[in-house]
Amino acid sequence: MTGYARPELIASTEWLAENIDRPELRVLDIRWRPDGTGRALHGTGHVPGAFYVDWATELVERDESGDAFHLAPPDRVAATLGRAGVGDGTSVVVYDDTVSLYASRVWWSLRTYGFESARVLDGGWPAWTDEGRAISNAEPRPRVGTFTPRAQPRMRLTTADVRGLLGAPDVLLVDARAPAEFRGYEGTTRRLGHIPGAVNLPVGAMHVPGSQRFRDGDELRRILLRANVTRGKRLVCYDGSGIAAAKLAFVLTVLGHDDVAVYDGGWAEWGDRLDLPVDR
Repeated sequence: MTGYARPELIASTEWLAENIDRPELRVLDIRWRPDGTGRALHGTGHVPGAFYVDWATELVERDESGDAFHLAPPDRVAATLGRAGVGDGTSVVVYDDTVSLYASRVWWSLRTYGFESARVLDGGWPAWTDEGRAISNAEPRPRVGTFTPRAQPRMRLTTADVRGLLGAPDVLLVDARAPAEFRGYEGTTRRLGHIPGAVNLPVGAMHVPGSQRFRDGDELRRILLRANVTRGKRLVCYDGSGIAAAKLAFVLTVLGHDDVAVYDGGWAEWGDRLDLPVDR
């Protein structure tokens, strides 16, 4: 891992293996499956001591359509983290097996409520197992933590917030979806396209091809430059439902951008609203 402005936000497998027994460290398994089998997957093997968190039910509030994943209110997030032993004064490593998409979403959820000491495991579960590191199928020892949410309102935006920022010279909207969706060739919403003024930075370009590891910092900066994502502006990330956007926000933060927000309603909300402007 080279070229990152904030390397402390990424945990290498070596770092985790060396620090796994630290009493203040909590490891969260964020592997998720739409059919609800993620918890059973955790039971067949996980990083020793890791607690399972079903981010899509425990850290999310769905809208009526079920397509938008809004961040759950602070009391629910605090209760979930408390059951996993996460509290004020602890540090956290999150991992998944889906190129850190869900792990990044949990990282962003923690940060949005003021928890700063969270890292994403580079390469996730595949990297851990490929290196032959220790695996456990034992239930971790119950722990109780007290997490005090401190909302960071600049990190999470609503549809009304984003609409109010349209045309602002100091704001750049960054669309994390695939190019075909950005251009309006594909999609499942009532209208196709992108939010006016947005640039396209597909989240799939953030990791090494054929791997689940993040690209090094210099490679990522070149990709950002080609998409016209530069310093000096507030960055607002969105995708279909706030998942890829959270990973993009993580990458931008690791690279040193310090004013990065996620529109977690995303295109699932914007594309279904006939009163909002759309570009194709």
